[in-house]
Formats: sequence, structure tokens, C-alpha cells
Amino acid sequence: MADEMNPQPEAPEDDAEHTPLEQFIFHQRRGLEEFGKAMESLLPPGFKEHTQKAGNEFATGFRVLIDAAIDEIKKASEMEDPDARSEAEHERQASANLAAEEEEDESAGSSSGKIRVELDD
Repeated sequence: MADEMNPQPEAPEDDAEHTPLEQFIFHQRRGLEEFGKAMESLLPPGFKEHTQKAGNEFATGFRVLIDAAIDEIKKASEMEDPDARSEAEHERQASANLAAEEEEDESAGSSSGKIRVELDD
């Protein structure tokens, strides 16, 4: 974390050249940087790594929740619009066919890494 922080500000060469506000800001910044280093030294070595992983899991959980909400909204709109319903059924059928073919490829031991995609005309 120390590498990510701003470099230490250079000490004012002549305090007379700097206004009291500039001197105050200089010392406050130095104090904050030293405080950051002190807090970092209190944390165990794996803290940053685990915190990052926890944040990623948190975001993934929200993605799942949002995707489920989108699916529910699509289902509700399909009930209202018959044209959308037939398109959605066609998409579901295509994805089911693709999933079945992938299962067959996996069970046959195929490891070509190819994916079959059906396109609508």
C-alpha cells in the first residue's frame, strides 16, 4: 500500500517563502501519510488480499441478483407480448440444445474447446 501512496512532499526549504496555509497543508499531508503507514503496519499480511476477494464476491452476488431480476422482468413482459413470448421460447430452446450438446461432448471426452452457436435468420 505504501507504493500506491503519493510520494513524500519535499520539506519547504524556506518557510518564509510559503504562506502559513501552505505550511499547514504540507504538515497535514505528511501527518496523514504517516498515519496511513501506521494503520497499514497494524494489519496482517493477507488482509488486503482477502478484502479484495470479499469485495469481488460481494459484487458477484449482486450480479446474480440483478440477472435474476432481469430474467423475471423478461418473463413478465413475455406474458404481455405474444411476439416476445415466441422469440423467448426459441431462445430457450436454442440454449437448451446447446447445453445438451455440450453435455454430450463432455461425456464423449471431447476437449476440442469448440462451441456451436445457432444464429437466427
